Amino acid sequence: MKNYGKILKWLMVIFILISVGIVVKGFATDFAGGSVDMIMNWAYVMVILAIAGVVLGTVLVTAINDPKGLLKLIGVCVGIVAVCGAVYAISAGAPAIGLSVEQPDASTLKLTDTVLNLTYLAAGGAVLSIILGEIISAIRNK
Repeated sequence: MKNYGKILKWLMVIFILISVGIVVKGFATDFAGGSVDMIMNWAYVMVILAIAGVVLGTVLVTAINDPKGLLKLIGVCVGIVAVCGAVYAISAGAPAIGLSVEQPDASTLKLTDTVLNLTYLAAGGAVLSIILGEIISAIRNK
């Protein structure tokens, strides 16, 4: 555990150097010849690594500090999966209106609607939590 900070630092340096190299290659080829695809794929890899790091880090810290807290964490994960599944089930996947190119397939449209609906749900939850937080804070301070 001593070298944990050094390992993370060197991993970040390696990822930054790879990212800079990919972007420089994109500029050198004027973003043609598949360089945009390479940048997008690298972005996907970085997002997946970040999510995996957060999830695994949370699981490890919870397991070390509070083993019973793992049940709560599993419950939260099941809840998130349930909400995402419910939103996917109610998403329409309607064709894009006014699109001048070929329509995407039905699964892409349904996934796009799901992501949009999850974004709306998260934004609404954030606004609601801000409002309720202020109301509760005002009530408690009286």
